[in-house]
Amino acid sequence: MRFKAEEITQEEIFNEVLHGLTSSKKYLPSKLFYDEKGSELFDKITELDEYYLTRTEIKIMMDNIEEMSSLLGEGTLLVELGSGSSIKIRLLLDHIPGLAGYVPVDISEEHLLQSCQTLKADYPNLDIFPVAADYMKDFELPEIKKIYDNKAVYFPGSTIGNFKPEEAKRFLKRIANICGKNGGLIIGVDLLKDKKTLEEAYNDKLGVTAEFNLNILKHLNNELNMDFKLDKFSHCAFFNDSKSRIEMHLVSQEMQNIKLDGTIVQLKKGESITTEYSYKYTLAGFAELASDYFEVRKVWTDYDELFSVQYLRVK
Repeated sequence: MRFKAEEITQEEIFNEVLHGLTSSKKYLPSKLFYDEKGSELFDKITELDEYYLTRTEIKIMMDNIEEMSSLLGEGTLLVELGSGSSIKIRLLLDHIPGLAGYVPVDISEEHLLQSCQTLKADYPNLDIFPVAADYMKDFELPEIKKIYDNKAVYFPGSTIGNFKPEEAKRFLKRIANICGKNGGLIIGVDLLKDKKTLEEAYNDKLGVTAEFNLNILKHLNNELNMDFKLDKFSHCAFFNDSKSRIEMHLVSQEMQNIKLDGTIVQLKKGESITTEYSYKYTLAGFAELASDYFEVRKVWTDYDELFSVQYLRVK
């Protein structure tokens, strides 16, 4: 079964891109990273030596999976936001008995459906309800006739860090609405740490992150018939201490004009397009951020406290 919560139209993408590229500080929505190629590149990033986030999060989950699963319990409808290749979710699927169903939500429909085919082969008794949608906007869950006791959302990785704090609060409110009364949230939160470790994670020696960053331009060339020349941009990622965030940019190497339908976007030499922020939190700072809608019930971290997986309950 496939459920498409909304059509992610070219017009919507066009309007978002136009607004971003004509702003005083140019930016592109980070969700545009994830066409099929972008999703494949991100999967490669997660395997890099410098990218501590994924392997650390998986180890935390493996070390604490029994406790995590017991907190969710039987009869749970499990919703994953940004499911990607559905790798981490397998730990939960393997350990939650009597799961009512799994609802993976992802913006890349092709990648989503491929992942669901693989999961269905490995979990033939699991009801899977894939939703192709932009989870950063409101979307509806499919109608599920099977009775379930509660809903839980799984939001792995450090994606919550991609939102500015006020945006993150609004997003957490949306998740709380999805969860409903007695609902739970298992979320990955990257922790504040030394600058060297942070910057190396976004500037790998093999250049995979740079390729991933530049692919957003290739995606727009394909999607909106734009004329970005990828060799005229360079990848730049650094930690902004005052904002407690990694910033990822594409920097124009020369003066150039980019065509977007009837609009010409001018880029000066050295001017950057922001493609991603990744905020890093202390445990107390994240608890405060979520406090309007959730109560933090449990926090698991690795030995070095690089990363955290947290269980929150709707207030």
